[in-house]
Amino acid sequence: MLMPAPDPRVLARRGELTRRLRAFLAPEQVVEDQTALRAYETDGLTAYRQRPLLVVLPETTAQVSSILALCTELGVKVVPRGAGTSLSGGALPLADGIVLGLGKFNRILDVDFDNHCVTVQSGVTNLAITEAVRERGFYYAPDPSSQIACTIGGNVAENAGGVHCLKYGMTSNNLLGLEVVLMDGSVLRVGGKYMDPEGYDLLGVLAGSEGLLGVVTEVTVRILPQPQSARALLMGFSSNEDAGNCVAQIIGAGIIPAGIEMMDQLAIQAAEAYCRAGYPADCHALLIVELDGPRAEVDELSESVRELGMRCNATSIRVSATDEERLRIWAGRKAAFPAMGALSPDYYCMDGTIPRGKLAEVFTRMSELSRQYGLRVANVFHAGDGNLHPLILFDSNRPGDLEKAEAFGADILRLCVQVGGVLSGEHGIGVEKRDLMPEFFSSTDLEQQQRVKCAFDPGGLLNPGKVFPTLHRCAELGRLHVHHGQLPFPHLPRF
Repeated sequence: MLMPAPDPRVLARRGELTRRLRAFLAPEQVVEDQTALRAYETDGLTAYRQRPLLVVLPETTAQVSSILALCTELGVKVVPRGAGTSLSGGALPLADGIVLGLGKFNRILDVDFDNHCVTVQSGVTNLAITEAVRERGFYYAPDPSSQIACTIGGNVAENAGGVHCLKYGMTSNNLLGLEVVLMDGSVLRVGGKYMDPEGYDLLGVLAGSEGLLGVVTEVTVRILPQPQSARALLMGFSSNEDAGNCVAQIIGAGIIPAGIEMMDQLAIQAAEAYCRAGYPADCHALLIVELDGPRAEVDELSESVRELGMRCNATSIRVSATDEERLRIWAGRKAAFPAMGALSPDYYCMDGTIPRGKLAEVFTRMSELSRQYGLRVANVFHAGDGNLHPLILFDSNRPGDLEKAEAFGADILRLCVQVGGVLSGEHGIGVEKRDLMPEFFSSTDLEQQQRVKCAFDPGGLLNPGKVFPTLHRCAELGRLHVHHGQLPFPHLPRF
Protein backbone atom coordinates (compact mmCIF):
# COMPACT_ATOMS: atom_id res chain seq x y z
CA MET A 1 0.00 0.00 0.00
CA LEU A 2 1.46 3.34 -1.08
CA MET A 3 0.37 6.72 0.22
CA PRO A 4 1.36 10.08 -1.28
CA ALA A 5 4.96 10.98 -0.51
CA PRO A 6 5.30 13.75 2.11
CA ASP A 7 5.67 17.21 0.64
CA PRO A 8 8.92 18.68 2.05
CA ARG A 9 7.58 22.20 1.55
CA VAL A 10 4.66 21.47 3.85
CA LEU A 11 6.90 19.81 6.43
CA ALA A 12 9.04 22.94 6.41
CA ARG A 13 5.96 25.09 7.12
CA ARG A 14 4.90 23.05 10.16
CA GLY A 15 5.97 25.80 12.53
CA GLU A 16 4.08 28.47 10.60
CA LEU A 17 0.97 26.30 10.45
CA THR A 18 1.12 25.67 14.21
CA ARG A 19 1.62 29.34 15.00
CA ARG A 20 -1.29 30.45 12.83
CA LEU A 21 -3.61 27.77 14.18
CA ARG A 22 -2.83 28.80 17.75
CA ALA A 23 -3.80 32.36 16.86
CA PHE A 24 -7.50 31.36 16.86
CA LEU A 25 -7.54 28.03 18.74
CA ALA A 26 -6.91 27.20 22.39
CA PRO A 27 -3.58 25.48 23.17
CA GLU A 28 -5.22 22.11 23.84
CA GLN A 29 -6.90 22.19 20.42
CA VAL A 30 -3.60 21.86 18.55
CA VAL A 31 -1.77 18.61 19.32
CA GLU A 32 1.89 18.52 18.25
CA ASP A 33 3.56 16.38 20.92
CA GLN A 34 4.93 13.27 19.20
CA THR A 35 3.74 10.92 21.94
CA ALA A 36 0.22 12.38 21.90
CA LEU A 37 0.10 12.08 18.10
CA ARG A 38 0.48 8.30 18.38
CA ALA A 39 -3.16 8.05 19.48
CA TYR A 40 -4.17 9.19 15.99
CA GLU A 41 -1.71 7.24 13.84
CA THR A 42 -4.16 4.58 12.69
CA ASP A 43 -7.85 3.67 12.61
CA GLY A 44 -9.88 0.48 12.89
CA LEU A 45 -8.01 -1.13 9.98
CA THR A 46 -4.88 -1.09 12.25
CA ALA A 47 -2.57 -2.73 9.68
CA TYR A 48 -0.89 0.57 8.86
CA ARG A 49 0.39 3.40 11.03
CA GLN A 50 1.47 6.93 10.24
CA ARG A 51 1.84 9.88 12.60
CA PRO A 52 0.21 13.02 11.25
CA LEU A 53 1.86 16.41 10.97
CA LEU A 54 -0.52 17.79 13.62
CA VAL A 55 -3.90 16.99 15.13
CA VAL A 56 -6.39 19.84 15.32
CA LEU A 57 -9.52 19.58 17.49
CA PRO A 58 -12.09 22.25 16.55
CA GLU A 59 -15.20 22.89 18.61
CA THR A 60 -17.34 24.95 16.21
CA THR A 61 -18.20 25.02 12.53
CA ALA A 62 -16.57 28.47 12.31
CA GLN A 63 -13.31 26.98 13.58
CA VAL A 64 -13.50 24.15 11.03
CA SER A 65 -14.03 26.77 8.32
CA SER A 66 -11.00 28.78 9.43
CA ILE A 67 -8.81 25.66 9.69
CA LEU A 68 -9.69 24.47 6.18
CA ALA A 69 -9.23 27.93 4.69
CA LEU A 70 -5.77 28.15 6.28
CA CYS A 71 -4.82 24.68 5.03
CA THR A 72 -5.93 25.66 1.53
CA GLU A 73 -3.75 28.79 1.70
CA LEU A 74 -0.70 26.80 2.84
CA GLY A 75 -1.36 23.71 0.70
CA VAL A 76 -1.71 21.40 3.72
CA LYS A 77 -3.62 18.12 3.38
CA VAL A 78 -6.48 17.34 5.76
CA VAL A 79 -7.74 13.96 6.99
CA PRO A 80 -11.12 14.22 8.78
CA ARG A 81 -11.56 11.80 11.68
CA GLY A 82 -14.51 10.88 13.88
CA ALA A 83 -14.08 8.00 16.32
CA GLY A 84 -11.47 6.26 14.15
CA THR A 85 -13.52 3.06 13.79
CA SER A 86 -13.12 2.96 9.99
CA LEU A 87 -12.32 -0.56 8.75
CA SER A 88 -10.95 0.50 5.36
CA GLY A 89 -8.22 2.95 6.39
CA GLY A 90 -10.45 5.94 5.70
CA ALA A 91 -8.99 7.94 8.59
CA LEU A 92 -5.37 6.89 8.07
CA PRO A 93 -3.23 10.04 8.60
CA LEU A 94 -0.63 11.56 6.31
CA ALA A 95 2.87 12.62 7.37
CA ASP A 96 2.42 16.02 5.72
CA GLY A 97 -1.24 16.50 6.65
CA ILE A 98 -3.27 17.38 9.70
CA VAL A 99 -5.87 15.14 11.28
CA LEU A 100 -9.05 17.13 11.84
CA GLY A 101 -10.55 15.43 14.89
CA LEU A 102 -14.28 16.01 15.32
CA GLY A 103 -14.69 14.40 18.75
CA LYS A 104 -15.71 17.72 20.30
CA PHE A 105 -18.74 17.93 17.99
CA ASN A 106 -20.74 15.81 20.42
CA ARG A 107 -23.98 17.70 21.03
CA ILE A 108 -27.54 16.74 20.14
CA LEU A 109 -28.91 20.00 18.79
CA ASP A 110 -32.59 19.33 18.16
CA VAL A 111 -35.07 16.51 18.70
CA ASP A 112 -38.22 17.00 16.64
CA PHE A 113 -40.75 14.28 17.34
CA ASP A 114 -43.43 15.99 15.23
CA ASN A 115 -41.26 15.69 12.13
CA HIS A 116 -39.62 12.40 13.22
CA CYS A 117 -36.09 13.73 12.98
CA VAL A 118 -33.06 14.59 15.08
CA THR A 119 -30.26 17.07 14.33
CA VAL A 120 -26.88 16.33 15.88
CA GLN A 121 -23.28 17.35 15.54
CA SER A 122 -21.14 14.94 13.57
CA GLY A 123 -19.24 13.58 16.59
CA VAL A 124 -22.36 12.18 18.29
CA THR A 125 -22.24 8.38 18.42
CA ASN A 126 -24.71 6.30 16.47
CA LEU A 127 -26.22 4.69 19.59
CA ALA A 128 -26.58 8.05 21.37
CA ILE A 129 -29.24 9.09 18.86
CA THR A 130 -31.44 6.15 19.77
CA GLU A 131 -30.80 6.70 23.47
CA ALA A 132 -31.92 10.33 23.13
CA VAL A 133 -35.34 9.34 21.74
CA ARG A 134 -35.94 5.91 23.28
CA GLU A 135 -38.19 7.17 26.10
CA ARG A 136 -40.66 8.50 23.55
CA GLY A 137 -40.73 5.19 21.70
CA PHE A 138 -38.45 6.11 18.78
CA TYR A 139 -35.09 4.88 17.49
CA TYR A 140 -32.52 5.46 14.74
CA ALA A 141 -32.50 2.45 12.40
CA PRO A 142 -28.95 2.06 10.98
CA ASP A 143 -26.99 0.09 13.57
CA PRO A 144 -23.39 -0.85 12.70
CA SER A 145 -21.76 -3.33 15.07
CA SER A 146 -19.58 -0.47 16.32
CA GLN A 147 -22.62 1.72 17.07
CA ILE A 148 -21.58 2.27 20.69
CA ALA A 149 -18.45 4.08 19.44
CA CYS A 150 -18.80 5.08 15.78
CA THR A 151 -19.98 8.62 15.09
CA ILE A 152 -22.74 9.79 12.80
CA GLY A 153 -20.35 11.90 10.71
CA GLY A 154 -18.29 8.81 9.97
CA ASN A 155 -21.49 6.88 9.23
CA VAL A 156 -22.34 9.49 6.61
CA ALA A 157 -18.83 9.39 5.15
CA GLU A 158 -18.91 5.60 4.74
CA ASN A 159 -22.68 5.24 4.21
CA ALA A 160 -22.75 2.74 7.08
CA GLY A 161 -25.43 0.10 7.40
CA GLY A 162 -25.83 -2.53 10.09
CA VAL A 163 -27.84 -5.63 10.85
CA HIS A 164 -31.19 -3.93 10.15
CA CYS A 165 -30.31 -2.27 6.84
CA LEU A 166 -32.16 -4.97 4.86
CA LYS A 167 -35.54 -3.47 5.79
CA TYR A 168 -34.64 0.05 6.89
CA GLY A 169 -31.79 0.96 4.58
CA MET A 170 -28.32 2.41 4.91
CA THR A 171 -27.36 5.78 6.37
CA SER A 172 -28.21 7.45 3.05
CA ASN A 173 -31.78 6.14 3.28
CA ASN A 174 -32.21 7.74 6.72
CA LEU A 175 -30.43 11.02 6.01
CA LEU A 176 -32.37 14.28 5.69
CA GLY A 177 -29.85 17.10 5.95
CA LEU A 178 -26.18 18.00 6.30
CA GLU A 179 -23.97 20.91 7.18
CA VAL A 180 -20.66 20.49 5.36
CA VAL A 181 -17.54 22.65 5.32
CA LEU A 182 -15.70 22.67 1.99
CA MET A 183 -11.93 22.83 1.64
CA ASP A 184 -11.93 26.56 0.93
CA GLY A 185 -13.82 27.20 4.18
CA SER A 186 -17.26 27.61 2.62
CA VAL A 187 -20.14 26.24 4.69
CA LEU A 188 -22.74 24.32 2.70
CA ARG A 189 -26.17 23.28 3.96
CA VAL A 190 -27.98 20.52 2.09
CA GLY A 191 -31.49 19.27 2.85
CA GLY A 192 -33.20 19.74 6.18
CA LYS A 193 -36.26 18.46 8.04
CA TYR A 194 -38.09 17.48 4.90
CA MET A 195 -38.12 14.86 2.18
CA ASP A 196 -36.84 15.21 -1.37
CA PRO A 197 -35.09 18.60 -1.43
CA GLU A 198 -35.10 20.45 -4.72
CA GLY A 199 -32.11 20.64 -7.06
CA TYR A 200 -29.32 18.14 -7.51
CA ASP A 201 -29.15 15.26 -5.02
CA LEU A 202 -26.12 16.52 -3.13
CA LEU A 203 -27.07 14.38 -0.13
CA GLY A 204 -26.62 11.37 -2.38
CA VAL A 205 -23.24 12.66 -3.54
CA LEU A 206 -21.95 13.41 -0.04
CA ALA A 207 -23.19 10.20 1.65
CA GLY A 208 -20.44 7.65 1.15
CA SER A 209 -17.91 10.18 -0.17
CA GLU A 210 -15.37 9.09 2.49
CA GLY A 211 -14.20 12.56 3.50
CA LEU A 212 -12.99 13.45 0.00
CA LEU A 213 -15.52 16.20 -0.72
CA GLY A 214 -16.10 18.06 2.55
CA VAL A 215 -16.11 17.87 6.34
CA VAL A 216 -19.50 17.02 7.84
CA THR A 217 -20.21 19.07 10.97
CA GLU A 218 -23.96 18.62 11.44
CA VAL A 219 -26.41 15.86 10.48
CA THR A 220 -30.20 15.59 10.43
CA VAL A 221 -31.51 12.02 10.42
CA ARG A 222 -34.88 10.36 10.33
CA ILE A 223 -36.08 8.55 13.47
CA LEU A 224 -38.71 5.82 13.47
CA PRO A 225 -41.33 4.66 15.99
CA GLN A 226 -40.31 1.47 17.76
CA PRO A 227 -42.19 -1.46 16.19
CA GLN A 228 -45.04 -2.89 18.22
CA SER A 229 -43.43 -6.31 18.23
CA ALA A 230 -40.05 -7.84 17.33
CA ARG A 231 -39.06 -11.49 17.28
CA ALA A 232 -35.85 -13.31 16.38
CA LEU A 233 -35.59 -16.81 14.95
CA LEU A 234 -32.32 -18.68 15.51
CA MET A 235 -31.94 -21.45 12.93
CA GLY A 236 -29.08 -23.95 12.70
CA PHE A 237 -28.06 -25.79 9.52
CA SER A 238 -25.69 -28.63 8.73
CA SER A 239 -24.19 -26.76 5.76
CA ASN A 240 -23.59 -23.24 4.51
CA GLU A 241 -25.42 -24.19 1.33
CA ASP A 242 -28.65 -25.01 3.20
CA ALA A 243 -28.44 -21.75 5.15
CA GLY A 244 -27.80 -19.76 1.98
CA ASN A 245 -30.72 -21.45 0.27
CA CYS A 246 -32.97 -20.57 3.21
CA VAL A 247 -32.05 -16.89 2.83
CA ALA A 248 -33.01 -17.00 -0.84
CA GLN A 249 -36.27 -18.81 0.00
CA ILE A 250 -37.27 -16.20 2.60
CA ILE A 251 -36.68 -13.26 0.27
CA GLY A 252 -38.22 -15.15 -2.65
CA ALA A 253 -41.39 -15.63 -0.61
CA GLY A 254 -41.78 -11.85 -0.44
CA ILE A 255 -40.81 -11.63 3.25
CA ILE A 256 -38.54 -8.70 4.12
CA PRO A 257 -37.29 -9.24 7.68
CA ALA A 258 -35.74 -6.43 9.68
CA GLY A 259 -32.50 -8.37 9.35
CA ILE A 260 -31.07 -11.72 8.27
CA GLU A 261 -27.61 -12.49 9.62
CA MET A 262 -25.52 -15.56 8.89
CA MET A 263 -22.54 -17.02 10.73
CA ASP A 264 -20.40 -20.04 9.86
CA GLN A 265 -19.18 -22.69 12.30
CA LEU A 266 -15.96 -20.94 13.30
CA ALA A 267 -17.78 -17.68 14.02
CA ILE A 268 -20.54 -19.52 15.92
CA GLN A 269 -18.09 -21.27 18.20
CA ALA A 270 -16.11 -18.08 18.88
CA ALA A 271 -19.22 -16.00 19.64
CA GLU A 272 -20.72 -18.66 21.89
CA ALA A 273 -17.51 -19.00 23.90
CA TYR A 274 -17.30 -15.21 24.18
CA CYS A 275 -20.80 -14.33 25.43
CA ARG A 276 -22.87 -17.52 25.89
CA ALA A 277 -25.73 -16.45 23.62
CA GLY A 278 -27.15 -19.98 23.53
CA TYR A 279 -26.10 -20.86 19.99
CA PRO A 280 -26.28 -24.56 18.98
CA ALA A 281 -22.73 -25.93 19.09
CA ASP A 282 -23.22 -28.71 16.55
CA CYS A 283 -24.37 -26.69 13.53
CA HIS A 284 -22.19 -25.59 10.60
CA ALA A 285 -24.17 -22.44 9.79
CA LEU A 286 -26.53 -20.21 11.72
CA LEU A 287 -29.20 -17.76 10.61
CA ILE A 288 -30.67 -15.02 12.77
CA VAL A 289 -33.90 -13.75 11.24
CA GLU A 290 -35.62 -10.82 12.95
CA LEU A 291 -39.19 -9.86 12.12
CA ASP A 292 -40.84 -6.71 13.40
CA GLY A 293 -44.09 -4.80 13.03
CA PRO A 294 -47.66 -5.30 14.27
CA ARG A 295 -47.96 -8.34 16.53
CA ALA A 296 -50.34 -10.22 14.23
CA GLU A 297 -48.00 -9.72 11.27
CA VAL A 298 -44.98 -10.88 13.26
CA ASP A 299 -46.89 -13.98 14.40
CA GLU A 300 -47.78 -14.92 10.84
CA LEU A 301 -44.36 -14.20 9.33
CA SER A 302 -42.55 -16.03 12.14
CA GLU A 303 -44.49 -19.17 11.31
CA SER A 304 -43.81 -18.72 7.60
CA VAL A 305 -40.07 -18.35 8.19
CA ARG A 306 -40.06 -21.35 10.54
CA GLU A 307 -41.71 -23.49 7.84
CA LEU A 308 -39.20 -22.29 5.23
CA GLY A 309 -36.38 -23.18 7.61
CA MET A 310 -37.72 -26.72 8.01
CA ARG A 311 -38.03 -27.07 4.22
CA CYS A 312 -34.39 -26.01 3.90
CA ASN A 313 -33.24 -28.75 6.30
CA ALA A 314 -32.77 -26.66 9.45
CA THR A 315 -31.37 -28.85 12.23
CA SER A 316 -32.69 -26.57 14.96
CA ILE A 317 -35.08 -23.62 15.21
CA ARG A 318 -35.55 -21.40 18.23
CA VAL A 319 -37.98 -18.48 18.38
CA SER A 320 -37.43 -15.77 20.97
CA ALA A 321 -40.24 -15.67 23.52
CA THR A 322 -39.22 -12.40 25.20
CA ASP A 323 -37.39 -9.26 24.22
CA GLU A 324 -34.57 -10.24 26.59
CA GLU A 325 -34.14 -13.52 24.73
CA ARG A 326 -34.17 -11.70 21.38
CA LEU A 327 -31.42 -9.36 22.54
CA ARG A 328 -29.40 -12.30 23.85
CA ILE A 329 -29.57 -13.93 20.42
CA TRP A 330 -28.29 -10.71 18.87
CA ALA A 331 -25.56 -10.34 21.49
CA GLY A 332 -23.59 -13.20 19.95
CA ARG A 333 -23.76 -11.67 16.49
CA LYS A 334 -22.79 -8.21 17.74
CA ALA A 335 -19.84 -9.72 19.64
CA ALA A 336 -18.58 -11.85 16.75
CA PHE A 337 -15.75 -9.50 15.80
CA PRO A 338 -14.21 -9.10 19.28
CA ALA A 339 -14.75 -12.82 19.89
CA MET A 340 -12.11 -13.52 17.24
CA GLY A 341 -9.46 -12.32 19.69
CA ALA A 342 -9.66 -15.72 21.43
CA LEU A 343 -8.89 -17.53 18.16
CA SER A 344 -6.15 -15.43 16.64
CA PRO A 345 -3.81 -12.54 17.53
CA ASP A 346 -5.08 -10.59 14.51
CA TYR A 347 -7.91 -10.66 12.02
CA TYR A 348 -8.55 -8.81 8.79
CA CYS A 349 -12.22 -7.86 8.33
CA MET A 350 -13.33 -7.79 4.70
CA ASP A 351 -16.42 -6.17 3.23
CA GLY A 352 -17.92 -7.05 -0.14
CA THR A 353 -21.43 -7.60 -1.46
CA ILE A 354 -22.71 -10.37 -3.72
CA PRO A 355 -26.08 -11.44 -5.18
CA ARG A 356 -27.88 -13.58 -2.59
CA GLY A 357 -28.11 -16.48 -5.03
CA LYS A 358 -24.31 -16.71 -5.14
CA LEU A 359 -23.84 -17.36 -1.41
CA ALA A 360 -23.15 -21.10 -1.72
CA GLU A 361 -20.74 -20.61 -4.65
CA VAL A 362 -18.81 -17.89 -2.83
CA PHE A 363 -18.60 -19.95 0.37
CA THR A 364 -17.14 -22.88 -1.55
CA ARG A 365 -14.57 -20.70 -3.29
CA MET A 366 -13.58 -18.96 -0.02
CA SER A 367 -12.93 -22.36 1.54
CA GLU A 368 -10.62 -23.17 -1.37
CA LEU A 369 -8.82 -19.84 -0.93
CA SER A 370 -8.46 -20.52 2.79
CA ARG A 371 -6.64 -23.77 2.04
CA GLN A 372 -4.58 -22.08 -0.67
CA TYR A 373 -3.31 -19.36 1.66
CA GLY A 374 -3.11 -21.50 4.78
CA LEU A 375 -5.20 -19.02 6.78
CA ARG A 376 -8.49 -19.63 8.54
CA VAL A 377 -11.51 -17.49 7.71
CA ALA A 378 -14.64 -16.94 9.80
CA ASN A 379 -17.76 -15.66 8.06
CA VAL A 380 -20.19 -13.21 9.64
CA PHE A 381 -22.38 -11.18 7.36
CA HIS A 382 -25.63 -9.49 6.47
CA ALA A 383 -27.06 -12.37 4.48
CA GLY A 384 -30.29 -10.61 3.57
CA ASP A 385 -28.55 -8.12 1.30
CA GLY A 386 -25.50 -10.26 0.48
CA ASN A 387 -23.02 -8.10 2.41
CA LEU A 388 -20.12 -10.41 3.34
CA HIS A 389 -17.76 -9.82 6.28
CA PRO A 390 -15.15 -12.59 6.07
CA LEU A 391 -12.69 -12.39 8.97
CA ILE A 392 -9.27 -13.63 7.88
CA LEU A 393 -7.30 -14.86 10.91
CA PHE A 394 -3.54 -14.29 10.95
CA ASP A 395 -0.59 -13.42 13.20
CA SER A 396 1.17 -10.16 12.34
CA ASN A 397 4.20 -11.32 14.33
CA ARG A 398 4.70 -14.18 11.89
CA PRO A 399 6.67 -13.01 8.83
CA GLY A 400 4.55 -12.92 5.69
CA ASP A 401 1.20 -13.45 7.42
CA LEU A 402 -0.06 -9.89 6.91
CA GLU A 403 0.86 -9.99 3.23
CA LYS A 404 -0.92 -13.34 2.83
CA ALA A 405 -4.02 -11.99 4.59
CA GLU A 406 -4.10 -8.96 2.30
CA ALA A 407 -3.70 -11.12 -0.81
CA PHE A 408 -6.42 -13.47 0.45
CA GLY A 409 -8.70 -10.51 1.08
CA ALA A 410 -8.05 -9.06 -2.38
CA ASP A 411 -8.98 -12.40 -3.94
CA ILE A 412 -12.23 -12.47 -1.96
CA LEU A 413 -13.12 -9.01 -3.28
CA ARG A 414 -12.23 -10.02 -6.84
CA LEU A 415 -14.51 -13.02 -6.36
CA CYS A 416 -17.35 -10.73 -5.24
CA VAL A 417 -17.01 -8.70 -8.45
CA GLN A 418 -16.74 -11.83 -10.62
CA VAL A 419 -20.10 -13.19 -9.37
CA GLY A 420 -21.84 -9.86 -9.97
CA GLY A 421 -21.23 -8.07 -6.67
CA VAL A 422 -19.37 -4.96 -5.58
CA LEU A 423 -16.20 -4.10 -3.66
CA SER A 424 -17.87 -2.66 -0.56
CA GLY A 425 -21.22 -2.91 1.15
CA GLU A 426 -20.67 -0.45 4.01
CA HIS A 427 -17.02 -0.14 5.09
CA GLY A 428 -15.98 2.01 2.14
CA ILE A 429 -12.95 1.89 -0.13
CA GLY A 430 -10.37 3.93 1.83
CA VAL A 431 -6.87 2.60 1.25
CA GLU A 432 -7.83 -1.04 1.73
CA LYS A 433 -9.70 -1.46 -1.58
CA ARG A 434 -8.28 1.56 -3.42
CA ASP A 435 -6.04 -0.42 -5.76
CA LEU A 436 -8.89 -2.81 -6.57
CA MET A 437 -11.16 -0.08 -7.93
CA PRO A 438 -10.22 -0.91 -11.57
CA GLU A 439 -11.58 -4.41 -10.97
CA PHE A 440 -15.06 -2.86 -10.90
CA PHE A 441 -14.82 0.58 -12.54
CA SER A 442 -13.46 1.47 -15.95
CA SER A 443 -10.96 4.31 -16.36
CA THR A 444 -13.80 6.48 -17.66
CA ASP A 445 -15.87 5.71 -14.56
CA LEU A 446 -12.99 6.69 -12.28
CA GLU A 447 -12.25 9.87 -14.19
CA GLN A 448 -15.86 11.02 -13.93
CA GLN A 449 -15.86 10.34 -10.21
CA GLN A 450 -12.69 12.41 -9.89
CA ARG A 451 -14.41 15.28 -11.71
CA VAL A 452 -16.92 15.34 -8.85
CA LYS A 453 -14.05 15.56 -6.37
CA CYS A 454 -12.55 18.41 -8.36
CA ALA A 455 -15.82 20.34 -8.16
CA PHE A 456 -15.67 20.21 -4.34
CA ASP A 457 -11.90 20.10 -3.72
CA PRO A 458 -9.96 21.43 -6.73
CA GLY A 459 -6.65 21.35 -4.83
CA GLY A 460 -7.00 17.68 -3.92
CA LEU A 461 -6.21 18.39 -0.25
CA LEU A 462 -9.07 16.51 1.43
CA ASN A 463 -8.15 12.93 2.37
CA PRO A 464 -5.78 12.32 -0.57
CA GLY A 465 -4.50 8.80 -1.18
CA LYS A 466 -7.93 7.28 -0.49
CA VAL A 467 -10.45 5.67 -2.88
CA PHE A 468 -8.71 6.47 -6.21
CA PRO A 469 -5.73 4.31 -7.27
CA THR A 470 -4.43 7.17 -9.43
CA LEU A 471 -5.53 10.69 -8.59
CA HIS A 472 -5.32 13.07 -11.54
CA ARG A 473 -4.88 16.78 -10.99
CA CYS A 474 -8.08 18.60 -11.81
CA ALA A 475 -6.41 20.46 -14.69
CA GLU A 476 -5.44 17.11 -16.23
CA LEU A 477 -9.01 15.85 -16.20
CA GLY A 478 -9.99 18.62 -18.58
CA ARG A 479 -7.54 17.26 -21.14
CA LEU A 480 -8.55 13.58 -21.02
CA HIS A 481 -10.24 11.64 -23.80
CA VAL A 482 -9.91 14.04 -26.71
CA HIS A 483 -11.18 12.11 -29.75
CA HIS A 484 -10.88 13.50 -33.29
CA GLY A 485 -10.30 16.91 -31.77
CA GLN A 486 -13.49 16.73 -29.69
CA LEU A 487 -14.06 16.24 -25.97
CA PRO A 488 -16.99 14.01 -25.01
CA PHE A 489 -20.05 15.93 -23.84
CA PRO A 490 -18.73 19.31 -25.11
CA HIS A 491 -21.77 21.10 -23.65
CA LEU A 492 -20.62 20.24 -20.09
CA PRO A 493 -18.22 22.55 -18.21
CA ARG A 494 -14.57 21.55 -17.92
CA PHE A 495 -12.87 21.56 -14.52
